[in-house]
Amino acid sequence: MRLLLIRHGQTPSNVDFLLDTAVPGPGLTLLGERQAAALPAALADEDIEALYASTLIRTQLTAAPLATARGLDVHVRDGLRELSAGDLEMVPGDSERGQLYMRTVFAWASGDTGLRMPGGETGIEALARYDAVIAEAARSGAGSVAMVSHGAAIRMWTSARADNVDVSFAAARPLDNTGVVVLEGSPSDGWKALSWAGAVVAPAGESGPAGEPQPVSRSGPDTAG
Repeated sequence: MRLLLIRHGQTPSNVDFLLDTAVPGPGLTLLGERQAAALPAALADEDIEALYASTLIRTQLTAAPLATARGLDVHVRDGLRELSAGDLEMVPGDSERGQLYMRTVFAWASGDTGLRMPGGETGIEALARYDAVIAEAARSGAGSVAMVSHGAAIRMWTSARADNVDVSFAAARPLDNTGVVVLEGSPSDGWKALSWAGAVVAPAGESGPAGEPQPVSRSGPDTAG
């Protein structure tokens, strides 16, 4: 299965650099709406057979133009929602407390899945719910599936599950709003990342994608949400 993990369009909380992970969450900014509207053209070469989104409003708004363009239903699944910030909800992502969020996220990807986000979920719980939705999509028989999800969740799941993406790679490469990670594989055989935000990802054991990682942008940070 070809799997496209797409971060949602920009939200007001992204602009303010806040850890905003609760359901249903905010909608999109005007820029976020333009980003969503541009997705059908950006993914014109992808033969998408099924489309999923999380239970947060911003992913469903982002998926809507693509669904209309392709004549697809949007399958809304709670498993694709953002990694819960728990007691860190609405904390600035660049604050000392806010940075604990991403440290916990990447600890999960490194294998410390029993660690609990303060007041939130464990890595075991987060990976299990995300895995369940991807397994559902794989069972459907669709050859190419797009899932509109969230920055931290996409980076954590990819670095935990893709053979050729490790934590240092994902940590150094924030995913901009409507950025896409493309993978290929299956739940039984494992996953390989093909591209990350448009840059080709090398096979395991080789160098990473061309270009230097981009700094976090305060107009659409990939901290959470």
